Amino acid sequence: HISLPGHEVLLALRVANALLTISIDGKNEQLALPKQIQRNPLTGQFEHVDLVLVRKGEKVTVDVPLSLHDKERSGEVVILDTNSISLEVEATHIPSEIVVDAAALEIGQSLTAADLVLPEGAVLAVEPELLIVSVSAVAAAKAEAAEGEEAAEGEAEEAAE
Repeated sequence: HISLPGHEVLLALRVANALLTISIDGKNEQLALPKQIQRNPLTGQFEHVDLVLVRKGEKVTVDVPLSLHDKERSGEVVILDTNSISLEVEATHIPSEIVVDAAALEIGQSLTAADLVLPEGAVLAVEPELLIVSVSAVAAAKAEAAEGEEAAEGEAEEAAE
């Protein structure tokens, strides 16, 4: 168990998959990745951080956030089906995000994990068929939402009887 300066740790952990350099008593510096963070439910302050020690060149599996570009299109709904993707990368080369470009997609088309442009050295740690982005028509999306609401209302009426 070690104690870390709270403010510096808070600033460092604002970034997903932050790579920390830890030196205990001024001795050997070690690299660490946060594995789990426990926060106080009332104040939101860190109470405990589990760290995993890593070495340069070592491969780690991390969840990297996805960022969707070109999501505003007339007559179409572009849906990001997952917010992050698991990748196996070197501990010192973890990308801050993966940009998903849906510009070439038309209604009815989709992107899977295999279609993502990954940084050099990164390997998918999920099934290549995992759905990332799908595009549908606005009218179809509204109709699906309306059908869902009607079904829920029908179930509520049946339950009330």
